[in-house]
Amino acid sequence: MCGRYATTASTSDLVAAFDAALAEDDASTLDRPSYNVAPTTTVPTVLERAGRSDPEDADSDPAVTRQLRPLRWGLVPSWAKDPKIGSRMINARSETLTEKPSFKAAAARRRCILPAAGFFEWTKDSDGKKIPYFLHDPDTPILGFAGLYELWPDPEKAKDDPDRWLWTTTVITRPAADALGHIHDRTPVIVTPELQDRWLDCTSGKADVARELLDALPEPHLEPYRVSTDVNNVRNNRADLIERV
Repeated sequence: MCGRYATTASTSDLVAAFDAALAEDDASTLDRPSYNVAPTTTVPTVLERAGRSDPEDADSDPAVTRQLRPLRWGLVPSWAKDPKIGSRMINARSETLTEKPSFKAAAARRRCILPAAGFFEWTKDSDGKKIPYFLHDPDTPILGFAGLYELWPDPEKAKDDPDRWLWTTTVITRPAADALGHIHDRTPVIVTPELQDRWLDCTSGKADVARELLDALPEPHLEPYRVSTDVNNVRNNRADLIERV
């Protein structure tokens, strides 16, 4: 499971790192480092999509562009009756990604990348106290978590309402190995730079492509270190939360 992470790069650094363009005129929701990203919050997300303003209008603005967008963490499928389902869908297992109805369509047509500095996991000491660790790659300041995204139409809003569409995302996870396995049995799938273009390219519309790419991605080699228990409280959001203790 990946239930908390940090994203510290500036908007300009993310645009440069992923060769993306801002999808929103106002980047204020993106240009805020977060050292304790929690589910249901807004997170920077990289995706490729036709430039149409209405997702249901297949004939307008057909050019595909790479975009940096603010999405809410917690996937809400387009068929969901209640967007609250997103709080239970912050992760998608790589093993069943192309089989489960909640993720299969997105795996084929709506893959994305969530930039991150690293993520948090917890172990328990002999007294049962939760001990937090931060896992990162000291040689890669911006990691790319493999993700999926969806658009949910709010039935209570008019079709021409610009706020009708709720954009949401989920982080794909896989079994953990090496140094990570003793901390938690699962880890986010990290898209290596050489495979990012292929991961974001959903023009084939086939879920098998996602399966092939997931199988081709190597195990991440991340460094875990202990951090302050202050990160246990989602209300805390400070730079020192990712410092070694």
